[in-house]
Amino acid sequence: MALPFARSLCLCRRGAKRLGAAAAESRRGVSFKLEEKTAHSSLALFKGDTGVKYGMVGLEPTMLAPNVERFREWAVVLADTVVTSGRHYWEVTVKRSQQFRIGVADVDISRDSCIGVDDRSWVFAYAQRKWHTMLANEKAPIEGIGHPEKVGLLLEYEAQKLSLVDVSRIAVVHTLQTDFRGPVVPAFALWDGELLTHSGLEVPEGL
Repeated sequence: MALPFARSLCLCRRGAKRLGAAAAESRRGVSFKLEEKTAHSSLALFKGDTGVKYGMVGLEPTMLAPNVERFREWAVVLADTVVTSGRHYWEVTVKRSQQFRIGVADVDISRDSCIGVDDRSWVFAYAQRKWHTMLANEKAPIEGIGHPEKVGLLLEYEAQKLSLVDVSRIAVVHTLQTDFRGPVVPAFALWDGELLTHSGLEVPEGL
């Protein structure tokens, strides 16, 4: 049975909207919060567990509930959502921090280690006013980016890549070739100031 033109047009528009929404959803990256139970005692979460700040003294470890998931030696916190496939993009606002690391790590990374120190984490680090990559405690300098207020990370799981993105011009600054063998999670470390995460974002066009 043929439908009236007006109704047919309406249905077509609804279908197009659904397809557009589905396409946008497929481009949307992982949405996460920071996992308090993994946070070192010197770190405090804020803004609905999307931000982390460093405290020189921090919480007395004996005041925290015993938890094997918590980082014991280094000021590290992991996200609460694992990634096993796809392309994902998130951003990090840097506030008053001159020494921090951002990247991804194996979900079962040792809680006695720090991201960037072993070969199961892939990190972009900022220290002494310079950026560098870190893998298995080996550093390599990154040029072409200063100390912006916000940076982006693009994770391409199947392609085994993690890229640092300059959000001011939506351009990849540097790409790490990774070696993912299982689930990974966004990972963060800092020794001053604050980091605020922005996840659930669409991968920007051109990346």
